[in-house]
Amino acid sequence: MQPFTHKYTAKSTKDIVGQDDVISKLKSFIINFSKEKKNSALIYGPSGTGKTCSVYAIANEIGHEVIEVNASDFRNAEQINQKVGNAMKQRSLFASGKIILVDEIDGLSGHQDRGGIQAITKLIEGSHYPVILTATNPFDNKFSSLRSKSSLMEFKQLDYLSIFKILKKICDSEKINYDEEVLKALSRRASGDARAAINDLQTLSQSKKELTKESIEELSERNKTENIMGALNKIFKTTDLKIAISAFENVEEDLSEQLLWIDENLPKEYTKPEDLAKAYDMLSKADVFSRRIRRWQHYRFLIYINALVTAGISSAKNEKYKEFIQYKPTGRILKLWWAKQKAAKKKAIAQKIASKTHTSAKEIIKSTMPYIPVLFGNKEMANHLSRELDLDAEEIGWLKKQASKFQ
Repeated sequence: MQPFTHKYTAKSTKDIVGQDDVISKLKSFIINFSKEKKNSALIYGPSGTGKTCSVYAIANEIGHEVIEVNASDFRNAEQINQKVGNAMKQRSLFASGKIILVDEIDGLSGHQDRGGIQAITKLIEGSHYPVILTATNPFDNKFSSLRSKSSLMEFKQLDYLSIFKILKKICDSEKINYDEEVLKALSRRASGDARAAINDLQTLSQSKKELTKESIEELSERNKTENIMGALNKIFKTTDLKIAISAFENVEEDLSEQLLWIDENLPKEYTKPEDLAKAYDMLSKADVFSRRIRRWQHYRFLIYINALVTAGISSAKNEKYKEFIQYKPTGRILKLWWAKQKAAKKKAIAQKIASKTHTSAKEIIKSTMPYIPVLFGNKEMANHLSRELDLDAEEIGWLKKQASKFQ
């Protein structure tokens, strides 16, 4: 199935909502490029606000070709001169003009960025075609030279009603049944990111062609999984250590689960033996620190663990692997989850027994719990214990399952 973000990408500037002023300025800059004082426009704003698609929409309207390069794909002056410089020198064969789009210049950072920004700045000065740079935050000091050579244009964060308008159009086109309040709730959850909202809509509606309140409620758990996928992508698919070290900032999984996710997917991503060996060396050292935390409660070691499993593993490769890998959770995570569920039920029952016998739950688990399933094998005794301890349906079900093992 074609992604909605591609299928419904803006074909003209009329398809882009909430950015009329900045699109007008950008279009004027491109059309009147020969009269402009600066050779580049630096368009910036949050993700999903229409920066990149606006460039293509304008190019489509005026018959220009777009030559796009992603700044995160190169790091040094030589690579930039080769990719961007060659694009600036070649004449367009199939269009009346050309636009050079350098996307996501935020990626130009880290210790491997050897003269990259300076190289782009120099190329801009001699460009015969309009150069459009995109960024989320262009006000970092390292971008001062690019800012001075560019016309700055801000894409504002979209309000939820603008996103609602986009989603409603897609729903009508795809014949997706929806309640307007539910669609507005989905629009609010996107926090101004239209691309994220469109992806959410497709994920939630692709099986039943319907968007329900229940499906919205499922988003939180799915987003949790997406966060860990995004974290792995930052670690495995970048050589920029500043990006990698922030990978787990918004991930809810605890440390043990993070290590399991990395352990499961690392050999799928790193196919060069030397890269894999270096990465596993980092992971093993992180595991040593993790055990020291459990043994000695020295939580200051967490900063070392994070550095090892993010920047450490990222630095184990000389260049990023281009193959797409579908990251998957390890089966051990599910087993750990079931073990936690089992332990939680046992502890809850032990606490109820402890409150009745005026002893500790720890002592009950050790001395009494081994015999409770045996007693539960007797129907009359099971009913009596259920009433006396006020057991809920899940606890009764768990005890019955344990009792069946003794029959």
